[in-house]
Amino acid sequence: MNSKQEKIQKMLEMQHQFIAYEHEHGISPREYWAPAKDDKFADYPREFMDIANDVIDLAHSEKGSHR
Repeated sequence: MNSKQEKIQKMLEMQHQFIAYEHEHGISPREYWAPAKDDKFADYPREFMDIANDVIDLAHSEKGSHR
């Protein structure tokens, strides 16, 4: 995953999967922020935030601004 657009697409796919799962099964705040290691979306918050931060960094690089 190299480009900003690819990262944004990955985030959208992750959101779609997460929301579909949440609508079907429900997810408590505890399950979201402190999930068990074997939960389906255990790495979701960290992975999503990592990709989002990459997108922000890429956007700043494109504009020549600093974060």
